[in-house]
Amino acid sequence: MRIAQNRVVQMHYTLKDENGDTIDSSEGHEPLAYIQGIGNVVPGLEDALEGKQKGDKFQVTIEPADGYGERNEEMVQQVSKSGFQGEGDEELTPGMQVQIETNNGPSIAMVTKIEGEDVTLDLNHPLAGVTLNFDIEVVEVRASTEEEIEHGHVMTLRGITISE
Repeated sequence: MRIAQNRVVQMHYTLKDENGDTIDSSEGHEPLAYIQGIGNVVPGLEDALEGKQKGDKFQVTIEPADGYGERNEEMVQQVSKSGFQGEGDEELTPGMQVQIETNNGPSIAMVTKIEGEDVTLDLNHPLAGVTLNFDIEVVEVRASTEEEIEHGHVMTLRGITISE
């Protein structure tokens, strides 16, 4: 069975950056399972997987526009440190991720700098602007269930994919 819209795909992957440093990998873990065509993986990877089948192994390079997007400097903002202070909260430090409320609802931001009372937050995805290099092995391809389509994700129990 080939990978196509609404098929469940299980794959092993290793993701490396432009320098060849490993960012993430399924090595030593269960394969990643997702439903093709509904946006569960970055668009460039989904495109590269279309038409592949069980047993296929390949490498693909995904440019930022088809991955996590380009960096947007407008998403780097300075806010007051006082907005983060509360009882029992840990001290803010650069590199810390914080949840903030935006006009579009809650979002995760990275604290990049603290100067006095000013905190610089970066709301870009950590991999925005990064070229992604994937090593992929397709482990399984199957039809998705109606329940999986309705829920928008693969249904699993104890790491075993449920199929009807």
